[in-house]
Amino acid sequence: MDKTIVISDDHPLFRQALLATVRSLFGSADILEAESLAETLEILKERQVDLLLLDLRMRDSRGLVGLMNVRSRHPEVPVVVVSASDEAETVRVAFLMGAKGFIVKSAPFGKIRNAIVRVFQGETVVPSAAPTLASDSQRELSGDIRAFDHLLSPTQLRVLVKMTDGLLNKQISAELGIAECTVKSHVTEIFRKLKVHTRVQAVIMVISSGQATMITDGYLMKRSGMAGNRAVPSRQRVAP
Repeated sequence: MDKTIVISDDHPLFRQALLATVRSLFGSADILEAESLAETLEILKERQVDLLLLDLRMRDSRGLVGLMNVRSRHPEVPVVVVSASDEAETVRVAFLMGAKGFIVKSAPFGKIRNAIVRVFQGETVVPSAAPTLASDSQRELSGDIRAFDHLLSPTQLRVLVKMTDGLLNKQISAELGIAECTVKSHVTEIFRKLKVHTRVQAVIMVISSGQATMITDGYLMKRSGMAGNRAVPSRQRVAP
């Protein structure tokens, strides 16, 4: 069966270059293009996709919020992040969110081509500047969850773990064997106790616990602890 690959990038020249690279690898593939997160989500809703190449910065998406939106709605779709930055924290959080690879736009297209092949072979592709981040991030996640055990009940912790896997309430309900309305109540309580308002913020706080971090409008927003009262903008962008 021919592969279906989506290229999501709002820079036409880079998107066309990436399309040519993918076409050279998979001549018979159905390659779809999107220039916004909204278009990407619409394609994913309508089509069965084998690989998504996702730019972290598009006109309606900044930083890792776009990746979280894709992972929460379509956790079955393999995602390779495409970014102009290989900043270590961005790479680490992307893999914690379930990315299968991370490609830096400045890389030679030969390397980008090789990275795509390796992802289809089941490998994880990490920027050369951060070779251990993918495996390290998975080991850190279990410890990050334990940092919340003094705030949340055992069931709420289990729900939070499923949220970090990108599952929706209905999926969490099926996996934990509890009613969907009960899951919704737990999610509401998790938001209240962690002082967040969205699933994205809750998952990012888990991922970056220790210096609890949220993503708001594409910027890293740091708290001085989980019970901090006011978010202070970091000088560091999530990703250009």
